[in-house]
Amino acid sequence: MFTGIITDLGEVLEADAKAGGDLRLLLQTAWDTAEVPLGASVACNGVCLTVVERGPQRLAFDVSAETLSKTTLDTWQAGQRINLERSLRLGDELGGHLVYGHVDGLAEVLDIRREGESHRYRFRADPALLRFLAPKGSIALDGVSLTVNEVDGEAFGVNIIPHTSEVTTFGAYRPGNRVNLEIDMLARYVARLLPKPE
Repeated sequence: MFTGIITDLGEVLEADAKAGGDLRLLLQTAWDTAEVPLGASVACNGVCLTVVERGPQRLAFDVSAETLSKTTLDTWQAGQRINLERSLRLGDELGGHLVYGHVDGLAEVLDIRREGESHRYRFRADPALLRFLAPKGSIALDGVSLTVNEVDGEAFGVNIIPHTSEVTTFGAYRPGNRVNLEIDMLARYVARLLPKPE
């Protein structure tokens, strides 16, 4: 479990295909990796992955073909920057919202426009996922905890402040980029209890 508050902007060192369609991912991080045990969960652009190897400022993960088919990880290349967050520990500050690292789908950047010092991002997503979003509700995009500003048609918007642009991958996004989307867990359970829309 995570909070959606990014604690490091890592970098892909290697993304090597393995037998059966899986991937071995090697990331560079500023963290002291001696404090990250094997088997630890790390959110990598919002995807919960398990540490299988570690070295000085390097962490390795095995990614299944199933995960590759549901996330943006199939496009990752050496040199790409990645939002990283270690799993939440009891007693940690919950600065964002509860994020599970279970990606529900992808969203595409439609447009980005400046609003004062911030930027308004609009994303396109599957209508089946948009029904889980509500203005002023929570969402995780590439692992970043954000507040939904509006939802209309097949799109939704969020506001990105300068700090978020500087410490996450949001500063590099352009229209057409895809991101991992995780809906709020509370919305998921409420929707499960309600009748399905006709």
